[in-house]
Amino acid sequence: MVVDQGSETDIDRLFQAFADATRRDIVRRVTAGEYSVSGLATLYAMSFAAVQKHVAVLERASLVTKEKRGREQIVRGSHEGLERARRLLDEYEAIWRQRAARIADILTEKPNIL
Repeated sequence: MVVDQGSETDIDRLFQAFADATRRDIVRRVTAGEYSVSGLATLYAMSFAAVQKHVAVLERASLVTKEKRGREQIVRGSHEGLERARRLLDEYEAIWRQRAARIADILTEKPNIL
């Protein structure tokens, strides 16, 4: 496989991070503007600790960054992390497009009839 956007561990972390609807929603929110972890916690029907764990998963996948500001942990989207994810998905898309094109070629081939 051609996909080379980091180690297998990095790729696993990325897909693990995107596998959860809450984490995808957090990414969507923090790419539009920064949030404190406590501010994010008010948006979900789960404990502050659970939101912290979701943010930690996103941080390990390099999709968000966290900065301590006073007593708050400020979360913002990571352009570099999202760009890396986009490139990875683009490579997967290219692989599937090549396969689909090959299948189309096979289906349009005329059989050799003697």
